[in-house]
Amino acid sequence: MTADPSGAMVIRAEGVERHYRMEGEIIHALRGVDLTVRRNEYIALTGASGSGKSTLMNVLGCLDTPDAGRYWLDGQLVSEMNDRELARIRNREIGFVFQTFNLLPRASALANVELPLAYGGVPRAERLERARLVLEQVGLADRMQHRPAEMSGGQRQRVAIARALVNRPAIVLADEPTGNLDSATSGEIMALFDALHDAGNTLIVVTHEAEIAAHSRRTIGMVDGRITSDTGAS
Repeated sequence: MTADPSGAMVIRAEGVERHYRMEGEIIHALRGVDLTVRRNEYIALTGASGSGKSTLMNVLGCLDTPDAGRYWLDGQLVSEMNDRELARIRNREIGFVFQTFNLLPRASALANVELPLAYGGVPRAERLERARLVLEQVGLADRMQHRPAEMSGGQRQRVAIARALVNRPAIVLADEPTGNLDSATSGEIMALFDALHDAGNTLIVVTHEAEIAAHSRRTIGMVDGRITSDTGAS
């Protein structure tokens, strides 16, 4: 049984809680979070440091599991999956974009982008073709053989975005994607996110910057592990 038989809902979280023990004290990082996300939504997840937004992103990205509540991703109840099943979901259903790019320094842009497909067992010829296509999509047709050190910060982030897209994931999660970029380059990357949304991708961007959140169509605010505002929801 899925959370949404119609297939329109890509994320559904019910009563999600996450607790940590730190120096003998219990930290309530998430306190009963309820959230639904439809396909092709563009969401900014905002909040101060310690609000729970990064913990929520880790749960949504199957990097962490809730202590209570249920979470469905693309109709699959991932909150009850084991580590091996979660690894498969991360590889096939989720594209990650990090502030620090997380690229292999000695590998070309093409090799970095095809890596998730290699983990998924996709044949080499198909991997290369799909990697080339997404690099073209993000404007790097002439940089495929360049290594990260031979590219600007903006180009490296475009490689990271291409890598997130290559598996055709159900959602793309971006954690402060412009945090290491200057304002002009940040604008270019956010214009690319706008184009990705227009192309049908489902995007969730974690940010503390109002100008970055303004690109989204829906803004979710968090305070003390709870969702306290949700504007623009469909």
